[in-house]
Amino acid sequence: MSVEIKICGLSDEATLDAALDAGASHVGFVSFPRSPRHVTPDRARDLARRAHGRAGIALLTVDADDAALAALVEAVDPAVLQLHGHETPERAAAVKARFGREVWKAVPVATAEDLALASAYAGVVDRVLFDAKPPKGADLPGGNGVAFDWDLLAALDPSLRFVLSGGLTPENVAKAVARTRAPAVDVSSGVESAPGVKDPERIRAFVRAVRSDG
Repeated sequence: MSVEIKICGLSDEATLDAALDAGASHVGFVSFPRSPRHVTPDRARDLARRAHGRAGIALLTVDADDAALAALVEAVDPAVLQLHGHETPERAAAVKARFGREVWKAVPVATAEDLALASAYAGVVDRVLFDAKPPKGADLPGGNGVAFDWDLLAALDPSLRFVLSGGLTPENVAKAVARTRAPAVDVSSGVESAPGVKDPERIRAFVRAVRSDG
């Protein structure tokens, strides 16, 4: 089965086109003002129009309330709402019920104990996204370019639908997929030349690396 690939944190046409032309299954836009990858609802809408019909559109938010989500959903019409804050299983279920989109919930991982959080979301969200736990003092809940120990995922329930994220790059993603058997991968900082600045060639190299393995 082909591994799905999400390129997240896109903010301009050139890099969005690079992701689409390379064959990414999903493209992601970030709505979180503290992130260098943040785009306004209007900007996300314009980029999403370019991507509709070519890839699944994911919208990343952090502890957004219903009013903010409603405005974003109306503007962007995403296929996926990616919750990257402290949203509880109950909150995730409410978001899915209200907006009728796929919901992916990020779970930060550093130790085996952190994986226990994933079980609370099983059957609630469409996919659990395993990301590296942010370094102490980090300003962002994700996109920090940090990897976790992939071998921790060996104990996962094989029926759990998950996405692997955190510190993935064109140089290590094939190894990560082989080790974890991840059905989907998500990259942001690993295809950048500077925080928030996507590199078209690194995007293409990332997709090639995944496709050569999967």
